[in-house]
Amino acid sequence: MIELVPGAVPLADWRRAMDGVPVRLADAARPAIAASAAAVERIVARDAPVYGINTGFGRLASESIAPGDLAALQRNIILSHAAGVGDLMPAPVVRLMMALKLASFGHGASGVRPQTVALLEAMLAAGALPVVPAQGSVGASGDLAPLAHMAAAMIGVGEIDLGGVRMPAADALARAGLTPLDPGPKEGLALLNGTQFSTAYALAGLFAADTLFRAALLTGALSTEAAKGSDTPFDPRIHALRGQAGQAEVAAALARLMAGSAIRASHLADDARVQDPYCLRCQPQVMGACLDLLRQAGATLMREANGVSDNPLIMADDDTALSGGNFHAQPVAFAADMIALAVCEIGSIAERRVAMLVDPALSRLPAFLTPRPGLNSGFMIPQVTAAALVSENRQRATPASVDSIPTSANQEDHVSMAAHGARRLTAMTANLAAILGIEYLAAAQGCDFHAPLRSSDMLESARALLRAQVPMLGDDRHFHPDIVAATALVEGGALAALADLPGIAG
Repeated sequence: MIELVPGAVPLADWRRAMDGVPVRLADAARPAIAASAAAVERIVARDAPVYGINTGFGRLASESIAPGDLAALQRNIILSHAAGVGDLMPAPVVRLMMALKLASFGHGASGVRPQTVALLEAMLAAGALPVVPAQGSVGASGDLAPLAHMAAAMIGVGEIDLGGVRMPAADALARAGLTPLDPGPKEGLALLNGTQFSTAYALAGLFAADTLFRAALLTGALSTEAAKGSDTPFDPRIHALRGQAGQAEVAAALARLMAGSAIRASHLADDARVQDPYCLRCQPQVMGACLDLLRQAGATLMREANGVSDNPLIMADDDTALSGGNFHAQPVAFAADMIALAVCEIGSIAERRVAMLVDPALSRLPAFLTPRPGLNSGFMIPQVTAAALVSENRQRATPASVDSIPTSANQEDHVSMAAHGARRLTAMTANLAAILGIEYLAAAQGCDFHAPLRSSDMLESARALLRAQVPMLGDDRHFHPDIVAATALVEGGALAALADLPGIAG
């Protein structure tokens, strides 16, 4: 069980929450929630216009709402804003989005009632996950459309996935023994406002990138061994002179991975190649820069996940409602773009290593890594597939954060596009996993040609993990199942788990 302490939840716990570990809000947060709800009641009693409580929304903020219509106002904003389209959010990302919203409410600045928080918490506990279309947010004024679908499920409208079965929301709530929400003043807006959709997707992308980064260190070291590359570029004195933290960590990790290799020892004295290609020699510089970027994005997202991005914010100590712009997801958009750049570069240099290995002029291995070139094509087309995936990722890596289209009759005239920027990470990390799966196969195949020489114990463990599922390629065979198996080891974290390697947590 994860206890969400508002403002103090580490990235590791958000990752566990996404993976399905149960969550609950810390009891210490509940008095602040009650105080915030009581403040809303006092604000309503004053009958002065306060945005989101007794006014319209967006461009309609100047429209006053009669006291008798306040409940309808909150219900209407949920129903009208549930206008998403496209593919559905994956269940783990929905779960993370709900947990983020729960922690945000725990600050006691959103004006929601304890029973509303309790329903969100109970839905998570029951595995009642709203069915949410993933397209429709521009990442400002909050992630309105997707969060509206979440809120609609809470009031019994739309659909809920209950234990893997999709059904009408009202039926799912009834089966889980839960009563649909009747939203009070401010609650509809509080549920819709915020960056939790964009932040959930960005965190999911970050967590996937972290796993793949560590796998790429292993596949990169294995490729270096396959090409009989040098470990001199990983000498710590080189990296100390530059002073880039990630670079030094990556170099040290690569040196550890290759330590004790008989393959490396075999060509120390008579290596005719003075310097390796950049894809081998510059791994610390490229991968270290990616590590620094991922960590910077992680720091931004951890702050966002632990903050409040609602509007207006309710100050219970003096019954004020502060109207601001915390819903603007520019920090998330920048973080998502940084992750995208790192994911793209990790795949780009990995593909170059595959291309180097299949080229006998560079690798000094059999052409296309096949024992009988000509009759067999070997790794010819897997390298083409890797190149295609790199090209896709380069297109997707175009920054989303610099785009903006005004909305709400120009009241909301600058938006972040964080939602799009974060969502595209799902496809990008899937592409990267396949690129690394192909490199894993090629590097292991290259090392096979050096038998009976062995690599280091750690890299031999990585090779054995693959060879337990995929035998060495002799004559050509149906290649797709090999790629699927290798990609699963990369994407699922089995490869990264073999060694203690640097990642976003330091």
